[in-house]
Amino acid sequence: MKPTHHTAPRTRTLLATALAALLLAGTGCSSKAGSPGSTADGADGIKTGPGVTGKTIRLGALTDLTGPYATLGKSIVQAQQMWADEVNARGGICDRRIEIVVKDHGYDVQKAVTAYADLSQDVVALPQVIGSPVMAALLDDIERDKVLTFPQAWAASLLDRDAVQVLGTTYDIDMIAAVDFLTRTKGLAKGDTIGHVHFEGDYGANALEGSRWAAKKAGLKLAGQKIKATDTDLSAQVSALRKEGVKAILISAGPAQTASLVGVAASRGLKVPVVSSAPGYAPQLMKTPAAPALAAMLNVVSAAPAVSSELAGVRKMVAAYKKKYPDSLVDSGVLSGYSAAQLMGTDLKKACENGSLAREDVVKAHRSQSGVDVGLGTAQDFSDKAQPANTSTYVHKPDAKAVGAAVNVEDAHTAPGVEQYLASRTP
Repeated sequence: MKPTHHTAPRTRTLLATALAALLLAGTGCSSKAGSPGSTADGADGIKTGPGVTGKTIRLGALTDLTGPYATLGKSIVQAQQMWADEVNARGGICDRRIEIVVKDHGYDVQKAVTAYADLSQDVVALPQVIGSPVMAALLDDIERDKVLTFPQAWAASLLDRDAVQVLGTTYDIDMIAAVDFLTRTKGLAKGDTIGHVHFEGDYGANALEGSRWAAKKAGLKLAGQKIKATDTDLSAQVSALRKEGVKAILISAGPAQTASLVGVAASRGLKVPVVSSAPGYAPQLMKTPAAPALAAMLNVVSAAPAVSSELAGVRKMVAAYKKKYPDSLVDSGVLSGYSAAQLMGTDLKKACENGSLAREDVVKAHRSQSGVDVGLGTAQDFSDKAQPANTSTYVHKPDAKAVGAAVNVEDAHTAPGVEQYLASRTP
C-alpha cells in the first residue's frame, strides 16, 4: 500500500536499518529431570514437587531473544539471573539454590507451546513469559499445571486465573491514563480526534478497550489503526491518521513501530503528541534517526518508574546491573525483570514458611499476599485474581542522556476514571 504523501526513501531506509539493530539475538539453555506432578517431603520437612529438590529450586523463562522483543528478552533474562546470583550468594531460598532455565521462542507461538511442554516438566514457577499471544496459547496449560506465572504481557484477558499474575497495570488502564495525560497536559478538548495504532491480538485489543472508554468519557473521537508485529513501516497508518485530522496519537506496539510512527509523522509535519504503552519504547531508539522526533513528541505510560528514577531500590539495581553486565544497556526490561524476580522470591519465601514448595502451595502463598513492596515502584496486591495488581501509572519521556534513555515526567498515580472503568468491567 503506497502512502498518499511523499516520504523521502532515504529516511525510511535509515530508520529500517537502525531499527534492525534492535533485534539482539541470544541463546537459551535448558535442563530437564524429575517426574511432573509428583510431590514429596524433603529431609527438612518441606513438601516439594516438580522443580524442587532438597538443594535446588528451578524456575523457568519463556522469552524472546531473537524476535521483535529481543532487546526486552535479553534485559529480563540478565536481570533475573542477577537476582538469582544475589539470592544464591546469600544462601538461596529455603536453603535451596535458585536455578533459572531459559528457552527462547522468538515470539513464535508454536515454538513457545513446544518449549512450555518441555520446560514445565521440571520447574516450580515461571517468573518470565514474554508475549500476549504466547500467554493466550498457554493459559489453560499453566492453570492446569498450577505453575505460578508472571507474564511480560499485560492484557486484561490474563486476569482471573489463580496461577497467572499480571504485575502492575493492564493495557487498558495504561491507555486510560494516556488519554488523561493528553487532556490535562497537551490541550486536547471535546470534539478532537485522537489516533490509536495498535497490534492485533490481546495486547492491542485490550489497549483499545481502554482508549475507547477514555475517549468517550472525554468527548474525543478515536481513529483506530490495527497493525501486525511484522509491520515496521507505518507510513500508510500515518497517512490515514493525518487525513483524520488527529490531534494526538496513542500507540500500543513494539519499539520498531513506535520509532517508525513518530519518525514518519514528524517528517510529514504531523507533529502531534504521541503516547506509547511501556513495551513500545526502548533506549536503543535514541540511537536511530527517529531520536529527535521521539524526544520532541513521545511520552510513555508505565506501571514502573523510569530506570533513571531516584528510588533507592532502583538506583541499587542499576548499579549492580552495570557492574555485572557492563556492555549491556539498562532499559525498562531490566527493572521489569528484576522486580518480577524479587516478587517471585517473596512468594517462594512465604511458601517455605508455610512448609510447602509444591506448585499449588506456591500459588496459594502468592494469593495470600497484598501490599507487597520490593522497593522498585508501587506496592502490589495479589489477593484478588480478577483485578490488576496495581492501578497506578507513571509517565516517562525519552532523554538520550539519562540512564535507560528516559526520565519520569509524572510520578505514580491512579488516573481519574480508572476505578469507575474497573467497576464497570466487574460482572
